[in-house]
Amino acid sequence: MKAQQIKDFEAGDYMSLATRKKSGEWVATPVWFAPLAGSYYVFSAGHAGKVKRLRNFSDARIARCTVTGRITGETFEADAFVLEGKDEATALKALHLKYGLKMKITDIFSALSGKKQQRAYIRVDPR
Repeated sequence: MKAQQIKDFEAGDYMSLATRKKSGEWVATPVWFAPLAGSYYVFSAGHAGKVKRLRNFSDARIARCTVTGRITGETFEADAFVLEGKDEATALKALHLKYGLKMKITDIFSALSGKKQQRAYIRVDPR
């Protein structure tokens, strides 16, 4: 990604994260994302399909999109990895830096419902 492409991409609130099924079909999902040190960080329910697919294939495609998943920018190839341990704290920090109060409120409701402990954090590295 070139500097202007990065700037345009990061201006959005949502990323379309497409992951590959065993059949080769791609499945895209709109997600919040936060940039940090050349990577993008995402969170999801730990049992979500995208998490399962990433455990099989690290291939991903990313694009800027709307909350409904409508692509609004260029698509880029990427590698994506489900994080563990201290790397999860890095992802959460990045998400709090970008989304601030919205992320704090999300965390509160997720904690109250018991879903925060089931989250998976994902690092996306554009190629």
